Amino acid sequence: MRGRSTAAPAGSRDICGPERSRRLWCGAMEELDGEPTVTLIPGVNSQKKQMCFDWGPGEMLVCETSFNKKEKSEMVPGCPYIHIIRKDIDVYCKILRKLFNESHGIFVGLQRIEEEFTGKSRKAQLVRVSKNYRSVIRACMEEMHQLAIAAKDPASGGQFSSQISILSAMELIWNLCEILFIEVAPAGPLLLHLLDWVRLHVCEVDSLSADVLGSENPSKHQDFWKLVTILVLQGRLDEARQMLSKEADASPTSAGMCRVLGDLMRTMPVLSPGNTQTLTELELKWQHWHEECERHLQDGTFASSPHLESLCKIMLGDEAALLEQKELLSNWYHFLVTRLLYSCPTVKPMDLHCYAQSSLDLFLGGESSAEPLDNILLAAFEFDIHQVIKECSIALSNWWFVAHLTDLLDHCKLLQSHNLYFGSNMREFLLLEYASGLFAHHSLWQLGVDYFDHCPELGRVSLELHIERIPLSTEQKALKVLRVCEQRQMTEQVRSICKILAMKAVRNNRLGSALSWSIRAKDAAFATLVSDRFLRDYCERGCFSDLDLIDNLGPAMMLSDRLTFLGKYREFHRLYGEKRFVDAASLLLSLMTSQIAPRSFWMTLLTDALPLLEQKQVIFSAEQTYELMRCLEDLISERPAHGEPDAQQLQDDDIETTKVEMLRIGLARNLARSIIKEGSLDGS
Repeated sequence: MRGRSTAAPAGSRDICGPERSRRLWCGAMEELDGEPTVTLIPGVNSQKKQMCFDWGPGEMLVCETSFNKKEKSEMVPGCPYIHIIRKDIDVYCKILRKLFNESHGIFVGLQRIEEEFTGKSRKAQLVRVSKNYRSVIRACMEEMHQLAIAAKDPASGGQFSSQISILSAMELIWNLCEILFIEVAPAGPLLLHLLDWVRLHVCEVDSLSADVLGSENPSKHQDFWKLVTILVLQGRLDEARQMLSKEADASPTSAGMCRVLGDLMRTMPVLSPGNTQTLTELELKWQHWHEECERHLQDGTFASSPHLESLCKIMLGDEAALLEQKELLSNWYHFLVTRLLYSCPTVKPMDLHCYAQSSLDLFLGGESSAEPLDNILLAAFEFDIHQVIKECSIALSNWWFVAHLTDLLDHCKLLQSHNLYFGSNMREFLLLEYASGLFAHHSLWQLGVDYFDHCPELGRVSLELHIERIPLSTEQKALKVLRVCEQRQMTEQVRSICKILAMKAVRNNRLGSALSWSIRAKDAAFATLVSDRFLRDYCERGCFSDLDLIDNLGPAMMLSDRLTFLGKYREFHRLYGEKRFVDAASLLLSLMTSQIAPRSFWMTLLTDALPLLEQKQVIFSAEQTYELMRCLEDLISERPAHGEPDAQQLQDDDIETTKVEMLRIGLARNLARSIIKEGSLDGS
């Protein structure tokens, strides 16, 4: 993802600090307001040479042309390389590949949620799925944090830290969407969820607490009051009371004030998950508690202790007191939740956007403008799902986040009415884009297949287009691709892959493999080509290779005439080897008379007939012998005339003449023997 220009120290403990996430996220987004970043390609001089490029699904090829920008053409040395520019580098990050792999399993499981799950059971399942997605994000953050600590050079450490911050911002957005759109928490529980949201993403307080409590005298620690203030700002009042008790023990003069403020913290009405009180009862109790806090403040109970007085003002929801703690709040949404906790604990979901906008304006105070992350969170508080997705799509350099979040929200029936004008709904469009990015990677393409499978409108077509572009670098990878195609009855793609593999096998002189692939592709023309290569090899070597394959062709030999001939010719050799001469002779003759055998191979077949003609037993009948003689004469009459022959041609002609003479003699002898045999049988 973009935004790697700023980074925290590699050894920093904080992997989820919201301010750093916001700062890095915003740094990533600053480029949207200006001109696109110029990418310099090593060795390419665009000032002197014109460039040519070609777009691919996830990459672009760039190279120099032979044209230059000067009027006179000068032959100057150019860049001899073709450069590949990838638009999505995240798929090549090892840790993010873990994110892609693990979230794939969650995605597939989500698609299997059966429709009969309704009401609370379905909602609980969808919340569980959302939490699973977030746990994968946090696991990647933890792993990147370890790598950032172990990084030896500052550049790579900074890169990891930057990536951590962006993942943290992603989880921040996802968690808020989970609360607002998936859990759909009502007034009361809504604030509890928002408090948990802030506490999860503002985790500096834990390390600060460990430092303070680990000291010899915590109440005298320089960050003691800072810690207590943060605990109050986060609504962790029980922990704040424990810290105040340490101050009371160490300072008798402030013990009474600490006890009073501690009692106010203890008695603050809070709607706990198991509590059965109504919102009206809670509001009445909270109003009485609020009046008591205000009375203590007006009576000057804490006047002698500025720290305790400031805490009391915070608990009253005093905006000025809250804004004084900007540094500890660190961001406007923390300010929002704290403000709601102490001024409107029963806020309704429909009123959130008003509080969110005013909190943003108050927190920024006109000193700066809202950043992209702020706009995304604000859109979520306004319950504008489509704006959240749009902003995130612009902000992130890949489609993982928006694709999975949109899919989950679609399962929550929140996007049913939003169709795009170019043939698909928003869910499918984003899933198609994400899957296309996965297909740019040499192994992640296998995950992309499942995403295409779950896009009912355009998924099948997109899969067919992308799977044809996968480079079949190894036979193992080709088999994986082939299995995917066969499982989905993608006949054309299966045929195409098999033809590619058959061609590679032919180039490597692996004829058996080539024949097997051509049969699997049901490609008659290529099967004919490979069969010819088998026959040519037989003529040169006098024996067949890959006998097991040829012997077990079965019905596949009917794919082409040449393949049929190859199988039958091999069967002739097998019959001859088994001394079944009569059957072998009948098969040999049928191969020639049925025109299955190529004319170029007739001389070889006639030569194979010679041993049968010379057998003591008469194998060929007179009629069969006449057929062989006719085939021989047809072959001789079609022999082309040559020009001035060379030495090799003369030698080949002598061999051919010798074969013809031997065949004529053999056929004449066999004809005489067969006539005598047949005549004697007729006479008897």
